[in-house]
Amino acid sequence: MGNTQNAVYRKRQRCPQFHCYAKSLDQGKSWEKSTGEKYRLPINVKSAEVAEKIPQGRELINQTSMCTDSQGHPYMAFYWTPEGSRIPHYFLVYFDGTMWKTQQISDRRTAFSLRGTGTKKNSISRPQIMVDAEDILYLIYRNIERGSRVSIAACVDLEKNDWMVEDLTSFSVGQWEPTYDTELWKLSSILHLFVQHVGQGDEENPENVKPTQISVLEWQYRK
Repeated sequence: MGNTQNAVYRKRQRCPQFHCYAKSLDQGKSWEKSTGEKYRLPINVKSAEVAEKIPQGRELINQTSMCTDSQGHPYMAFYWTPEGSRIPHYFLVYFDGTMWKTQQISDRRTAFSLRGTGTKKNSISRPQIMVDAEDILYLIYRNIERGSRVSIAACVDLEKNDWMVEDLTSFSVGQWEPTYDTELWKLSSILHLFVQHVGQGDEENPENVKPTQISVLEWQYRK
């Protein structure tokens, strides 16, 4: 929002993993919490504002996707395994202006694990979270349960937690991870996704994949 810089980062303190939040209104010279309270630098575990605490061993993915709405409220997308389950799900962690909230977005049935060596061949992609000028939220992802297609979920009302899902391709994109034109989205809420069928073996094992075509997928929300 404007020149505000938002930062989310992971702090490991023995077993739990803390996702902490800070924002800057002066290009990084000073930092504050979502409440406006100023940080005393450097920020540490004791002084950090914790948005979510995730226990160890929950298959937490190592990347954060974040956006802010028209009020400057941050939204962050992750996946991890909820307590008592072996199935990773997509989660939304967000600040509603008063408090931090966590919402499970997906309802998956397929278990997988990030344990092992090297890069894992996962059945879902890292998520990309976006918001448009009307504060409608979108999650872009790939899920083996949907044929590993490019999929998008849209939510108009977070209180209802009602996400409408649409597949944007009729074909599998393999191990594709979502990337999009962020500037075009900010200017016009038109989505341009870079799409290519990608192969990736588990734990750095190579896959014999022939050259594949690259394309730009254009999409715009239909009300």
